[in-house]
Amino acid sequence: MLSTDTISALSHIIKDYNLPKTVLNLDGSIGPSRALGFDNPLGVTCFNPGNVPFKALKDQTMAPLRRQILMAALKISDVMTMLLNLILAAMLFSQQVTPISVDHFFNLRLTVIHVVLLGGLVLLWHLIFVISGLYRSRRLSNLKRETLDIVKATTLGTLALYLLAGLLYVDNIPPMMLGVFWLGSVTTAVLLRIWMRSTLKWIRRRGRNLRHVLIVGTNSRAVQFAKEIEAKPELGYIISGFVDYKGQHCDLAACEAFNQAGYPVVSNFDGLPAFLRQHVVDEVFVALPVNSFYQEALRIINICAEQGIIIRHLPEIFNTGRTRFKLKEIEELSTVSPYNGSMGGWQILAKWALDKTLSATILLLLAPLFLITAIVIKIDSRGSIFFIQERVGFNKRVFRVFKFRTMTENAHQTQSDLEHLNEASGPVFKISNDPRITRVGKFLRKTSIDEFPQLVNVLKGDMSIVGPRPLPLRDFYGFNSDWLYRRFRVLPGITCLWQVNGRSSVPFEKWMKMDLQYIDQWSLWLDLKILAKTFWAVLSGTGAV
Repeated sequence: MLSTDTISALSHIIKDYNLPKTVLNLDGSIGPSRALGFDNPLGVTCFNPGNVPFKALKDQTMAPLRRQILMAALKISDVMTMLLNLILAAMLFSQQVTPISVDHFFNLRLTVIHVVLLGGLVLLWHLIFVISGLYRSRRLSNLKRETLDIVKATTLGTLALYLLAGLLYVDNIPPMMLGVFWLGSVTTAVLLRIWMRSTLKWIRRRGRNLRHVLIVGTNSRAVQFAKEIEAKPELGYIISGFVDYKGQHCDLAACEAFNQAGYPVVSNFDGLPAFLRQHVVDEVFVALPVNSFYQEALRIINICAEQGIIIRHLPEIFNTGRTRFKLKEIEELSTVSPYNGSMGGWQILAKWALDKTLSATILLLLAPLFLITAIVIKIDSRGSIFFIQERVGFNKRVFRVFKFRTMTENAHQTQSDLEHLNEASGPVFKISNDPRITRVGKFLRKTSIDEFPQLVNVLKGDMSIVGPRPLPLRDFYGFNSDWLYRRFRVLPGITCLWQVNGRSSVPFEKWMKMDLQYIDQWSLWLDLKILAKTFWAVLSGTGAV
């Protein structure tokens, strides 16, 4: 429960920054408080009477694709095991009254009422599990908390089965059968989560699915939190270092504890923006007390939110008014994370499937065209067939992008001699009549054929078909505003709003704002519209260099 001083400090944050009034309910929903029956002066239900655990808000960030696949498999498994438990419970009960064989059971004729009952049960079961938070990330919470949520959700689902049966006048579902169904459903759901946790632990202990984190603060709470993280490698966290004015924000005993722990201080508060620009940082944990370091903590939250980096504060609650929030738990400790973007849910899984299917299909269908293109490139000029360059991708991770070569050999070495001819604004480099472009290269760029090898990057998982364009390291190092870095919170793509709204004729700042617009307004339908417009832009050759 938050202290009176903390609540007062949070109240000042909301008043000073004119933040919208939002209620965070104990059931994890946003809106008028149902759990407490009233709105507190903050407009945020952030205290926790009776030690009721906070629920995490729906995660709408661009979640990792592998996790989306895993969650989809888990959802299907939950529904299938529920139906299996229902069948087994019905068979066990039937054997108590009138013996029935397995073959006889599966040969029973289903009526329309039975089909409606099963369909309604599947839908309600899934919705109850979703609302109960059983498909959000559980990286930071323990199995005990998840088991309690499973028991609650399964109880509601069993009650839904009983009510549906009553509404449809199905009177042959006795309490004993419901009890067997409930017990089987709880057991299988818990076993599925145990298996999933074990699999993820095994993966993380072998260096995969890791997250690089910074801890802001060097006090005893920060040191204790770091030790807890290191003691649990299955969480998949790698501590990159601490941020603080070394020794200034902790008492003598706490400073000695920090120095003895041997953790590095990688930046001070003023140098944090530059550090985030230059290093891979997935999450930032703030261990500064909101009461005494209100301005510093608020500034750090704004810096991270501006660059699109996940931030968590422990244990007090912040509200910057800039982003939405999600709550997560580390064992018994609640943390809050402001976040930008709207990618998440089933649509991101559909986006992943569309990427893989469309990329593989195009590569197979156009293989003869690519072979001809490769031959023509070799005949036209000296050099390799492909242009391979390091680009900046998801969360500033560097990868190698593939394109058909459209310039003369070693063209990048002469770029410095052409800088005075640059026609683009900002840090990017564009020349409408670049002398380095070959004869074949002009045609490949006009028709966008040079872009097709990037479909290999899509299959590898470095890119998506639709997303902000990956930038060369030269352009990335030319960024001079923190808000530009939020574009790296999603996978880069081959095409996006910029490509279908003028391409090279769009000024740099407008291009960047289009990328952020895409992130904030993303939906599967938006991707499909961009793909359709890209097809027309390629046919018409509009904006190509």
